[in-house]
Amino acid sequence: MTARSVRVKAARKLTRRASRTSARMFLAEGPQAVREALAVADCVVEIFVSSDDEDRHRDLYAIAQTAQVPWHLAQPGGLATLTDTVSSQGVVAVCRALDVSLRDVLEPRPRLLAVCVDVRDPGNAGSVIRCADAAGADAVVLAGTSVDPYNGKAVRASAGSLFHLPIVCGPSVEVTVARLRAVGLAVLAADGSGGLDLDRVVDDGTLTAPTAWLFGNEAHGLAVADTTLADHVVRVPIYGRAESLNLAAAAAVCLYASARAQRAT
Repeated sequence: MTARSVRVKAARKLTRRASRTSARMFLAEGPQAVREALAVADCVVEIFVSSDDEDRHRDLYAIAQTAQVPWHLAQPGGLATLTDTVSSQGVVAVCRALDVSLRDVLEPRPRLLAVCVDVRDPGNAGSVIRCADAAGADAVVLAGTSVDPYNGKAVRASAGSLFHLPIVCGPSVEVTVARLRAVGLAVLAADGSGGLDLDRVVDDGTLTAPTAWLFGNEAHGLAVADTTLADHVVRVPIYGRAESLNLAAAAAVCLYASARAQRAT
């Protein structure tokens, strides 16, 4: 297949957010993402592989055949139109959107959630999803004006974790927090201006309770209006000379602190 092939042109539309939203489909690039997508029932619609890379993706071909997922050979130039990376990994899957409603996430009474508030950088959003998955969180909520989790950079940054845990897209922060509280979750805002030190909430047992962490925009953090919604505003202590931690690092520290506290009870 070339860049002008009907299937390639149809898939290329999914590089645009509007098309992803209307079609409820997205692209997942690279062997790790494609492998994880294939592990989810009825997620993968079709797969494109570069004719130059067919041999090194034989394992994926076998999985796709078993799942009866169409497998298309594409010229390198044709596959390149489906990615926004300089060096393509040679395989791209068209996947069905996986996000769920906030009600679906809250019904089983989760113990640990990550809530991204107006997080607009796709790499950061994907990294938070990866951190939440690693820490054993029950779901990630992308609230307010947060980025589309199906953006190519977000999918890559999640390193396959997008396919491992529920993702909720688009609710307002106010609605999200109200519904979190309604099911008994404590709401903690991670912010450098916090009046409580993370070490303190670890030591005093606060983190043993079911908890949702709010993480803010990478450039400006959480707005005052958002921090006032939380039960506590918590800062990650800086022991060295660094000005601050980036969003993904702060999220990892907070989520792992909660995960450890909850597992100890």
